[in-house]
Amino acid sequence: MNGPAASARESAPAPGAPEAGVPALAARGVDKRFGSLVVARQIAFDLPRGARYALIGPNGAGKTTLINLLTGMLRPDGGQIFLDGADITALDPASRVKRGLVRTFQINTLFPDLSPLEAVTLAVCERTGCGAAFWRPLPVYREAIEEAWGLLKSLNLAADGHRRTRELAYGQQRLLEMALALAARPRVLLLDEPAAGVPRDESAALLAAISGLPRDISVLFIEHDMDLVFRFASRIIVMVAGGILLDGTPEEIARDERVREVYLGGSAGG
Repeated sequence: MNGPAASARESAPAPGAPEAGVPALAARGVDKRFGSLVVARQIAFDLPRGARYALIGPNGAGKTTLINLLTGMLRPDGGQIFLDGADITALDPASRVKRGLVRTFQINTLFPDLSPLEAVTLAVCERTGCGAAFWRPLPVYREAIEEAWGLLKSLNLAADGHRRTRELAYGQQRLLEMALALAARPRVLLLDEPAAGVPRDESAALLAAISGLPRDISVLFIEHDMDLVFRFASRIIVMVAGGILLDGTPEEIARDERVREVYLGGSAGG
């Protein structure tokens, strides 16, 4: 099977096989405050394996803060975070990535002077360790390049694989971020506003990439585009003022009066 699955299906490093029924990602009573400002309040949810969940809410609701807590960029003041049933609350971001918890960012964090092929190959080498020793045999690097090339092909970036990243259209740069994330072979992928700033004439390829992600990768994404949210999410978590207001199906979210009042502006899904 072609597509992102070609390079992302193999297991990321993690201790042991997860038990059946254990969520891919879970939060239990997670709290975070900066002085008197509460930015996360008793956050609790389960992300099942293979699920497509959206995280929505007004500006300042705490969505990106929650992603930072899940990925280890922030440490919670209370509560626990679990990946495949293992407590990862105390792990640093790099250790979480090695266990399969990977994110993209709302703002591009790419190397503008590298080509997409160079950037993704470096990401593959970071995962496999092939870049740590220059005396490794040539086939090791060839395998990394072939894997990177396969990822670019799966996201329709191969034609631009040798261009400088700065020359790519913005939508292509967001696809490159996706390729870099998939190079880590994630079990759980966190997408922070993947469609932010992407012109409508470039968004079709990005939406197709999100839709085509392998089903064995669990996805939690922040997004303000309600069309994208209601199209791709099987379940939606609504945050307000650092806490979860509601966790439900798209249909439940669309008809809930509290959500319509604080976020959807009175329209169900628009």
